[in-house]
Amino acid sequence: MAKTVGDFILERVQGWGVNRLFGYPGDGIGGLVAALGRNDDLEFVQARHEESAAFMACAHAKFTGEVGVCAATSGPGAIHLLNGLYDAKLDHQPVVAIVGQQSRSALGGNYQQEVDLQTLFKDVAGDYVETCMAPSQARHLIDRAFRIAKSRRTVTCVIFPNDVQEAKAVEEAPHAHGTVHTSQAYSEATVLPQEVDLERAADVLNAGKKVGILIGAGALGAADEVTKVADLLGAGVAKALLGKAALPDDLPFVTGSIGLLGTEPSDWMMQHCDTLLMVGSRFPYSEFLPETGQARGVQIDLDPTMLSIRYPMEVALAGDSARTLKALIPRLKRKEDRSWRGEIEQRIARWWREEEERAMKDAKPVNPERVFWELSSRLPENAIITADSGSSANWFARALKIRPGMKASLSGTLATMCPGLPYAAAAKFAYPDRVPIAFVGDGAMQMLGVTDLITVSKYWRDWLDPRFVVCVLSNGDLNQVTWELRAMANSPKVPKTQDVPPMSFAHYAELLGLKGITVETPEQVGPAWDAALRADRPCLIDAHVDPDTPSLPPHISFSQAGSYAEALVKGDPDESGILTQTFKRVFS
Repeated sequence: MAKTVGDFILERVQGWGVNRLFGYPGDGIGGLVAALGRNDDLEFVQARHEESAAFMACAHAKFTGEVGVCAATSGPGAIHLLNGLYDAKLDHQPVVAIVGQQSRSALGGNYQQEVDLQTLFKDVAGDYVETCMAPSQARHLIDRAFRIAKSRRTVTCVIFPNDVQEAKAVEEAPHAHGTVHTSQAYSEATVLPQEVDLERAADVLNAGKKVGILIGAGALGAADEVTKVADLLGAGVAKALLGKAALPDDLPFVTGSIGLLGTEPSDWMMQHCDTLLMVGSRFPYSEFLPETGQARGVQIDLDPTMLSIRYPMEVALAGDSARTLKALIPRLKRKEDRSWRGEIEQRIARWWREEEERAMKDAKPVNPERVFWELSSRLPENAIITADSGSSANWFARALKIRPGMKASLSGTLATMCPGLPYAAAAKFAYPDRVPIAFVGDGAMQMLGVTDLITVSKYWRDWLDPRFVVCVLSNGDLNQVTWELRAMANSPKVPKTQDVPPMSFAHYAELLGLKGITVETPEQVGPAWDAALRADRPCLIDAHVDPDTPSLPPHISFSQAGSYAEALVKGDPDESGILTQTFKRVFS
């Protein structure tokens, strides 16, 4: 049969280096689905929900550096994509959404599932959202969507009415006025600051006696350069959440995470440094950065619009992190006084000792921090760790020690529920020989995770290494929101909004043909990880953890302390448990 626009779309997408498409079928993309049936080279991953497909596309971009692609039908399918696409947009990941639409002749007729998709996607795909109204447009719309997504690290969207998908393909528009002719030629630009600005940055950094470095996702791939700069400057390195895998945690100068979920050494370093170097981070919480005027600042970011927006920098360098640091290194002078670095390293060593002590404290029934701590020493080489938003992100940030070669991510800026499991699934499709480990709260697991586990059960037999681990933190509580009520809203827990109904996730996993393990005592934690990591199939650990174990910030403000106290005075239903656990962490 003649090639259709649906066939052409898939071939054009493959020409951009794509070998995997995440989505869910529907008649709005019937032409595309039919073309997938004729295409043996492009893998289609059928998610259980379009939101999960968009999360998978975002994670594919995060873990591979490639463009993630997702597809959905018209109307409700397109609407379901939005949350996952916003996750990609806010974390600056290149994702292309291919979306169906009703036939051109029906548009404007209040037809079934007719939604104004151009308006719907105007924000999330604001850099490029277009509707293909003629087969001759398909070529340049796909090319521009990919080029813009890659170059601006953002979300783009192309909408295809279903009658266009089924029409005869036009390889190239006629050579005439009013036509557009594109190719797939593309190369990444090398972005480097000007020499004079590098010199200015070096002068600031060389003058500092107490240099603190903060890195984010933009420093992924710049580990060697960051390490060299930190050594020359005698600096410690803190990590924003999306930069957790940018440097391994076993380096003695890595202070760990920063912010509400951060470590004491990171907080201390920011409070006492006289010079701040930010590399590839848009960390937004100013209360965890130096006071204005305390430190001279230098920032490196690929996006000039994000320079000097979090701290009033003295020198702002627009450039790729690795290349810019490499150009900066010859201009830096090694600091002979290493007392600042020595103090930081002592604090880091003490932090990890105390972290183990905190993780091993008793709780009812299991200390959630122990679940993460016990995994650290057992992590397989090149593991890929994901976490959902909520209290699982807290322990992910603090208690897990990342080693070289590992990858780790979560929803950073959007901080949405439910990406933990689809992120891990996308990682497994991209790296079938590696072990993904997803941490998910029971609230997120019930919201979307149970369906994503079905996706895992559908595909796991095709994976080179069948190991895939999901750890559910079952505490019967929407725990992060509960603690935010206490610490920020002057309110005790509200059970009718916060309680999560009980569910045996391990038994559910077994029903799907996977391995399920229930953990109800501290002594079961280590053996559960051992069993999960040697299983012959994906495994779910249902860890029954204590909802009253607080994730205390590195410093507690007066307003937080006051809100917490007021919440208890008002009569929190878990008052006894949270007082006991807080006392253990603060005073013992």
